[in-house]
Amino acid sequence: MDTADDVMLRKFQKELNSGIVSLVLLAILDRSAEPLYGYQIAKSIEGGWQEGAPVKQGTLYPVLRSMEETGLLGSRVEPSVSGPPRKYYTITDRGRAVLADWRTAWSRTRDFVDTTLEGRNGA
Repeated sequence: MDTADDVMLRKFQKELNSGIVSLVLLAILDRSAEPLYGYQIAKSIEGGWQEGAPVKQGTLYPVLRSMEETGLLGSRVEPSVSGPPRKYYTITDRGRAVLADWRTAWSRTRDFVDTTLEGRNGA
């Protein structure tokens, strides 16, 4: 049975994850030399995470669709020899511009939180 602290930790982790998934998706696609489909992206996220990936595959696809709708990603569908067609994603020029802004925002936020947690902000 979960304790109240376990529940609070899971809620906190979920809130953190929801805010960083799009940033991580853009970074993965920006680094990739080729288009990636959802499962490849999910595996890349899982591979960089210590325990319990920050996003489940089922919630990854709505985020990818939303980012495509806003012009951050492009996609193409290709047939697959081993199953249904696969949708491959690439980052757009707009996605790269947004990624640069988000990296800056992330760095500032991370630095502020680290400084505060370490008691170096004078508060």
